Amino acid sequence: MIEKGYAFNELGDVTATKTDMADFILSDGRIEEIVPAGSEVFEDYELFDAEGALALPSFAEMHIHLDKTYYGGKWKAPTKAKSIFTRIEEEQILLLEQLPSVQERAEKLLELQLMNGTGFVRTHCNVDQVVGVKHIDLLQQAFKTYENRLEGEIVAFPQHGLLRSSSVELVKEAMRNGAQFVGGVDPATVDEDIETSLSSMVEIAVEFGAGIDLHLHDRGHLGIYTIKRLLSMLEDAKFKKPVTISHAFGLAALSEGEARELALRFAELGVSLASTVPLDFKMPLALMKAEGVDVYLGNDSITDHWDPFGTGDMLEKANVLSQVNRWKDELALSQSLGYITKGITPLSKEGEQLWPKPGDRADFLLTEASCSAEAIARRTKRKAVFFRGKAVYETE
Repeated sequence: MIEKGYAFNELGDVTATKTDMADFILSDGRIEEIVPAGSEVFEDYELFDAEGALALPSFAEMHIHLDKTYYGGKWKAPTKAKSIFTRIEEEQILLLEQLPSVQERAEKLLELQLMNGTGFVRTHCNVDQVVGVKHIDLLQQAFKTYENRLEGEIVAFPQHGLLRSSSVELVKEAMRNGAQFVGGVDPATVDEDIETSLSSMVEIAVEFGAGIDLHLHDRGHLGIYTIKRLLSMLEDAKFKKPVTISHAFGLAALSEGEARELALRFAELGVSLASTVPLDFKMPLALMKAEGVDVYLGNDSITDHWDPFGTGDMLEKANVLSQVNRWKDELALSQSLGYITKGITPLSKEGEQLWPKPGDRADFLLTEASCSAEAIARRTKRKAVFFRGKAVYETE
């Protein structure tokens, strides 16, 4: 089943989603043709019976730490921590203890993501003085195991501080070893030198022709100042590679006008945001998206020494985002899907069908829902996941 449009009432409000039963003809990893269900064109094709399930574009997990998890091992709740430095101190011992199980547990997390409908994963990967760049190789091997089932990319992440832990050369080594993004964390709080930390990160990205993904937890003026300095450096460097600011908690303190002004700069420079949807304060994600900023979601931690929560289900993340923003109507729920699909939605806000189209990559999932809105609101069961035209996960 695919979505075809919206039903409107006399006031112009969306009241329901229109759907049709259809058959996909898949070839060479793409949707070659979409025909009415029951069309007699399949004599030479291998058949897959979706049993009337709704097709949705595959999900994208845009912020996770595959290399630091208890998932697949014994249960262990995090200890109480006063600050990020408590966790950094814990990692001096924990990273070495976990090293033998990094790849195995990363693969278990990838399987969890896959069964929930995720076809793309961006993971941050520790690069530090404890394990060096060993995690980079282990996560590359994990992605190699899953290369025919999902796609992934790695951020070289100096968790203990790019400057604080003297990790500039280690990050460069990680980039030479195949990481696609240069990471950073709280240039003020962790590195205690906003200018040098940001400029070092940008310089590494320029040197390796790579993107940037910065963890920025600092709130209020400190967080906003850091964001503005980064934007200025990107302008000065005429930086054209992808840039993501993860968390960006400082945005929550902005007035609507200030947030809109900053959103325009983000959009102009091609800077995206990745959020885990915090519950204790509201982020202006909808405003940012409305102004043309790419806004993504991620699980971040999944049962590790930072956080015991996280389900690996991007549909749940969209559900939480909708609840936080009180998006209860058909249109708002339907459009919230775009936060977990890199912006792809079956329908535009006006009800024009955007996906699927012949020629689209055959990366999609099948779920027991009548429409996107129901899938988001009810977190409906996934029946199957397709990647490059092949069924890579099926429920029994």
